Amino acid sequence: MSQGPGLSYTWRGEDAPRERLLARGAQALRNDELLAVIFQSGTRHAPVMELARRVLDRVDGVYGLLDAEVEELMAIPGIGRAKALQIAAAVELGRRIVRGPARSRLQIRSAEDAAEYVMDRLRHLKKEHFMVLHLDTKHCVIGEEVVSIGSLDASIVHPREIFKPAVKRSASAVLCLHNHPSGDPTPSPEDIAVTKRLCQAGALLGIDMLDHIVVGDGRYVSLRALGYCESAPHAG
Repeated sequence: MSQGPGLSYTWRGEDAPRERLLARGAQALRNDELLAVIFQSGTRHAPVMELARRVLDRVDGVYGLLDAEVEELMAIPGIGRAKALQIAAAVELGRRIVRGPARSRLQIRSAEDAAEYVMDRLRHLKKEHFMVLHLDTKHCVIGEEVVSIGSLDASIVHPREIFKPAVKRSASAVLCLHNHPSGDPTPSPEDIAVTKRLCQAGALLGIDMLDHIVVGDGRYVSLRALGYCESAPHAG
């Protein structure tokens, strides 16, 4: 097939996702095509679509981007600092959109409310993330923080790391959540041990530890409902 001056097959291939996005909307694009649009261009040695597929293969699919560190992305051939930062920024934007407006002040009335608030952010992560929600006297969310990434352990999730930010925000209560990458939210002995320790620390500090919720893939378990946060009042 003949080509005009300055027009190459590689250029047409790299531009195709953007043209399809304009014509049919972002929902019509595959994951690798969306990533290619974010990258905008390839390198001298690899077209943009190849780079996009290379990234998704390395992190084991689009959900792997949730756990990917910038340094890990930069180790992929053809992905320099700029493209790694583009990925990190896009993923964080997605997280914030799912989370909703920071000032919406969601009120936590039940374990289900808390689980739904974080489910889409935690359910696909490949590492355990331990989150803390800071709540006011009406149990509205006034802040949140990821305090630990990795296997849950009482020596890592220390009460000091949980309650110090809560004190700074003048929180009346905290609610802890973490995910199980296996998708099974059944609490482990470590989960139970951490829960008991945090409930005791909260009682001493005068900050209610409302619950510790384990999130799986579309499921959750409340350790308060299982009787491990008996010193804390019900959330709502």
